[in-house]
Amino acid sequence: MKLPPTARLYGILDLGYVEPSSAMEVADQMLDGGVQILQLRAKKFAPPEICALAKDLAPLCQKFGVPLILNDHPELVRESRADGVHVGQDDLPVEAVRKMVGEDAIVGLSTHSVEQASAASMLPADYIGFGPLFATPTKPDYSAIGTSGIFEAHRLVNLPIFCIGGIKRENLPEVMDAGASRVVIVSGILQAPDIVSYCRSCLDLLTAIDADV
Repeated sequence: MKLPPTARLYGILDLGYVEPSSAMEVADQMLDGGVQILQLRAKKFAPPEICALAKDLAPLCQKFGVPLILNDHPELVRESRADGVHVGQDDLPVEAVRKMVGEDAIVGLSTHSVEQASAASMLPADYIGFGPLFATPTKPDYSAIGTSGIFEAHRLVNLPIFCIGGIKRENLPEVMDAGASRVVIVSGILQAPDIVSYCRSCLDLLTAIDADV
């Protein structure tokens, strides 16, 4: 499965927020709410545990027609039946990741400045993450870069850009006003009292862009 060209809402199933025993239920709610890309992030879990959960998630994502992305671990993509992998600036180079996962898999790359985003255009990636826009406990080691670079990044980069970092339903209009049309939301979704309604509300805002064109 390739990256859906119209995907705007990217959700992360982060096991820092969700117990593994609840992961499938939460994923189902995220997908039912309209998340168009689902990433499994399990920073403190061993590769066999990540692979096992991904194998369970893969058919659920296929049911909704949504790509499943692994955070790190390109070596697990084929075995787990995931659709791709997301890596950071300090992980394996994108060129090496692409060779590992093949041309049909999705490869995403985190970027933390306009310069990094621009440089990513020369790499065999399918999309980039751009952020963190706001301070977030999900990425405590990175300083917030704000929203001022969003427009410039979109001007320079010919890849889909998913803005990330502290984005929630409440500040989504501000992020969109700064030029974003695709976002990643983590804690806002995972801590919502009603995940399905929260996702649908965010997706409604994002897809309104298309209605205005």
